[in-house]
Amino acid sequence: MKGDLIHKNTQGGHNLAVEVIAIGGYQEVGKNMSVVKVGDDVVIFDMGIHLDRLHLHEDTDISRMHSLDLIQRGVIPDDTLMKDVDGKVRAIVCTHGHLDHVGAVAKLAHRYESPIIATPYTMAIIESTIKGEKKFKVNNQLQVLNSGEKCQISPDITLEFINSTHSIPQTVIAALHTSEGIIIYANDFKFDNHQKISSPPDYSRLRELGRKGVLALIVETTRAAETHEVKTHSERVAKMVLEDTLIGPLEEKNGLVLTTFASHIERIQAISDIASRSDRKILLLGRSMEKYCSLAESMGILKLPPNASMYGSPKAVNKALAQAEDKREDYLLITTGHQGEPDALLPRISNAKTQFNIQRGDNVVISAPVIPNPMNIANRNLMERRLNSSGARIYTNAHVSGHAGIEDHRDFIKMLNPVNIIPAHGELNMLGAYAELVEQEGYKIGNDVHLLRNGQAQVFDGGI
Repeated sequence: MKGDLIHKNTQGGHNLAVEVIAIGGYQEVGKNMSVVKVGDDVVIFDMGIHLDRLHLHEDTDISRMHSLDLIQRGVIPDDTLMKDVDGKVRAIVCTHGHLDHVGAVAKLAHRYESPIIATPYTMAIIESTIKGEKKFKVNNQLQVLNSGEKCQISPDITLEFINSTHSIPQTVIAALHTSEGIIIYANDFKFDNHQKISSPPDYSRLRELGRKGVLALIVETTRAAETHEVKTHSERVAKMVLEDTLIGPLEEKNGLVLTTFASHIERIQAISDIASRSDRKILLLGRSMEKYCSLAESMGILKLPPNASMYGSPKAVNKALAQAEDKREDYLLITTGHQGEPDALLPRISNAKTQFNIQRGDNVVISAPVIPNPMNIANRNLMERRLNSSGARIYTNAHVSGHAGIEDHRDFIKMLNPVNIIPAHGELNMLGAYAELVEQEGYKIGNDVHLLRNGQAQVFDGGI
């Protein structure tokens, strides 16, 4: 939505106004950007990209593209709406390192004289993105904040990071403490008590904030429309499935290729632990695989076995693939391209466009779901058909979601007991399904559940 901000109904009272502005991610899964304004203080949450546009995926390089062109194409949030927001931007807060939350920082952050605040791993990803940016120079202060810590970002606002879990390390739920109440930003999260890398969510702190008084909750709705799995399984379940799936292929004399999200360090750790029990060498292949994993390894988050190697540049990847082609039974290839994106690595392997060719009897494990949109569904289907026609065995169920299921959301609401709820991070059917869910908990659409579209704002009078 372009043009001036549309302000929705304002609640009455005489306290300092609190405004939530939907910039991006309120009519799509991606390009997340939300703004909270308390009096004259403005806080930006996330600056992401929309991976579905321009055939974008984890390995896509947008460093030479201009922000206005990317806005026009719907790839990054339309932050030109910020011209209508009076006040001082005090901070850009990034809750985790996925591209749909931080991928636009290098394109947009330089417009605001404010620090970028993130956990150490998230900040390392942001720094890497800024370093690779070719169009804009980002000189914002980079301020690291760990989960469980607070920082003062204005005289009236304190930011707190609450430990959470997701499909990337050091994901947090953000809380703004203000004189008008607490505003919670929870995009994305799951309730996982059994991850190896990340400790369980801080449930006690969430309940404590609920008792203190939460004025508004901005919350993801990615899985709100799903009914087949009401509570999201732990990563421990994914590891057990992977162990069962890989027990045979690791010992066979055939090629073995596995694809998953490059940023899913917990999953890659599990795969590496399982593979280390065999004699196969591990090759992590692809630009984003090298980026996310090398950062995690350098920070001590990911612990790879001695026989694991990473290759990111096309030349290095081709050389590694040629090596694996000669002795395919000696290697496990962990690649990008699980959505079937035509120029990503696994689709190119399936299309015989690399040094490594799929042969009859090779095993391909896809440890990622199809992200549900027509392009991904078509690309993934084509890739799987090509792999099948080459004689590969394909395993597609070695995955659990990184997003909260509907019963997790119900638990979350009971912990926080927010006065107002703003569903985010979803298409209209997801936002609407979430609204229906919380109506079962006593909330009412248009009263204390506020459905926004990109370019709309919700104003509350604070004080609870």
